[in-house]
Amino acid sequence: MAIEYRFLKVANIPEILPLMQAFTQYTYTDEVHEQRFKGMFQHEYDCVGFYEGDKLIGLCGLWYQTRHYSGKSCELDHFYIIPEYQGKGLGTQFMDWIGNKLKAEGYEALELNAYKENVASHRLYAREGFDHLGFHFVKRLRE
Repeated sequence: MAIEYRFLKVANIPEILPLMQAFTQYTYTDEVHEQRFKGMFQHEYDCVGFYEGDKLIGLCGLWYQTRHYSGKSCELDHFYIIPEYQGKGLGTQFMDWIGNKLKAEGYEALELNAYKENVASHRLYAREGFDHLGFHFVKRLRE
């Protein structure tokens, strides 16, 4: 299966929204996602779309930063592949692609967070060499 990776922009938000809704199980409205993506694209952020032909089948956000414990790093965010394409090695294929690309650009580490109930993703990340360093905590500041 030939997959093409494309860097998405603000103009792609309408195409991104259905995948984000599936990923977040419709927790937020399209308007909230759109507003957040517009803000995210204004910072050290990229979003990669996974395409089979013209069909967007997956995506992954990339946050660029320098951290005291990992140096120049990239945090993978909202890594999602639509269900009918899951289990076909596309996650591993993307990890290889992004790891090689970032290493060539001088990055020292990849990071990510995963929902605690998403055990299948934990297995993928362990196979890909990610170490479990800690926990991710969130405190909501508004209701």
